[in-house]
Amino acid sequence: MRDPYEVLGVPRGASAAAIKSAYRKLAKKHHPDSNKNDPKAAERFAEINSANEIVGDEEKRKQFDRGEIDAEGKPRFQGFPGGGFGGGDARGHAGPGGFETYTFRSGAGGGTGGGAAGFEDILNSMFGGGARARSGGTQFEFDTGGVGLDLDLSVAMTVSLEEAVKGAEKRVRLPTGKELNVKIPAGVSSGQQIRLKGQGETAPGHRPGDLLITVTIAPHPFFKVDGNDLRIELPITLYEAVLGGKVRVPTLGGAVELSIPKNTSSGRTFRLKGKGLPKSGGAGDLYATTRIILPDGNDAELEALMQKWRDQHPYNPRSDLG
Repeated sequence: MRDPYEVLGVPRGASAAAIKSAYRKLAKKHHPDSNKNDPKAAERFAEINSANEIVGDEEKRKQFDRGEIDAEGKPRFQGFPGGGFGGGDARGHAGPGGFETYTFRSGAGGGTGGGAAGFEDILNSMFGGGARARSGGTQFEFDTGGVGLDLDLSVAMTVSLEEAVKGAEKRVRLPTGKELNVKIPAGVSSGQQIRLKGQGETAPGHRPGDLLITVTIAPHPFFKVDGNDLRIELPITLYEAVLGGKVRVPTLGGAVELSIPKNTSSGRTFRLKGKGLPKSGGAGDLYATTRIILPDGNDAELEALMQKWRDQHPYNPRSDLG
């Protein structure tokens, strides 16, 4: 296998973040699912994954840089002149330079030295007890525990407030180009993650990763979310504020009528119980805050009325401000 740094196209001094970014770009580009007409895509994809297993793992990267393992992650053994392995004993103890040395013997009982290790012992020592040898043959099976790959995919999804409350089915496009229909559960909150098992990236010899969808609730045109409660600014006319009346207030379940009492000031808040967001055992409330809106343009009749009323009924709502 080629040098893993060369495979990923990064320098030896690259940061872990740069290595991860390079790996993800190459894995996406050469993924077999995206290159179905290219018979060599799977081979390139496997090479990219193998390179990432070495330099994408902090400890293995250090071992590779120190020359302790090769590009395939196998231990390097240091030999010495004279045809033997110097400095270590037949059981595989460390010799000069900190590398383990071994004396091999063939057959069930022969070999060089009475304490020499058999193939199975040697392989178990090399691979942490995870190697198995078939008696009387030359085939070996290795179970080294595997190297974990980050095959999870993370995507963001924006839903409307109504969709978050009632639930919905949305289509999401993955970084791999694949598209999925995703069911958004009713009552999902902003920042919540939905995990879809086995819908992440794939790599030969590894279980498929998961798809992690982070949900964001889009700002609503007039509702503001406050925990399980909703808040809304409710525009009312000048005559509704003075004379009172019934006004329609939108809610997530449809508009309702709210009675505005006489002499209602701008900024007064009314509570509509149970008209907020669903919660355990019920629902939050909707708080409607009035805002008096004057008619567009200049109205001479209104101005004359206000001038007369000002002269006959003066008052100062800012008296408490000093």
